[in-house]
Amino acid sequence: MTVLWEESGWEALGPRAGRVRLPVWDCTAALVVGDRGALLIDPGSSTAEGARVRADAERLLAPLGAGRRVTHLALTHPHFDHVFGAAACADAEVFGAAGLTALFARDREELRADAVRHGLAPGEAAEAAEALVRPDHEVAGERTLELGGVEVLLANVGPGHTAHDLAVLVPGNPPVVFCGDLVEESGEPQAGPDAVPARWPAALDRLLALGGEDARYVPGHGAVVDAGFVRAQRDELAARFGVS
Repeated sequence: MTVLWEESGWEALGPRAGRVRLPVWDCTAALVVGDRGALLIDPGSSTAEGARVRADAERLLAPLGAGRRVTHLALTHPHFDHVFGAAACADAEVFGAAGLTALFARDREELRADAVRHGLAPGEAAEAAEALVRPDHEVAGERTLELGGVEVLLANVGPGHTAHDLAVLVPGNPPVVFCGDLVEESGEPQAGPDAVPARWPAALDRLLALGGEDARYVPGHGAVVDAGFVRAQRDELAARFGVS
């Protein structure tokens, strides 16, 4: 299986995994390619951006055979810049951390308002909030997805950045871990009102245990990092929030 990541403007992270850094908020959207299915991770900040991300992903899949499409979607956490594109994948199986469905039902208006506060056009924010896709499956511990030739592990490693943090492990040499905003490289990790600071360092300990020392860790924002970077950020957060 050959996926032409770089020719499509994506960053190859392994033969079956790649990502793209989206404009404006520098969010990571990612794709894991199996023989029978494909997992998209975090589809962007609006319905239009989600549609573009999915179209780009399926152009990557097209040379692999007729009918190849995004079959699964994982949402790493419930911030607008990572989930408001989800309507573009309404026909996929959607996965999120336990409690995400209730949060989307309860806090849809707050998600819309937060998007506008951060600069998303009010009309786009309202459209995305109205069309927000709720998870079909919630992950309380760990869950394996068999995509054909690759088993992807979804792990609820939070709370930390939010109360609903989901990591995605793609095995390989080296393994690749999609961290959501538990890890940020392009700036200091953001702790908003929905963060759980006292438990964030422990969430990063679980993330490191999941990937190991040799893994490539993919932040929600910024460049790919190694275990040493994650460990240093864990210690900085522990000092910042006064926890061990």
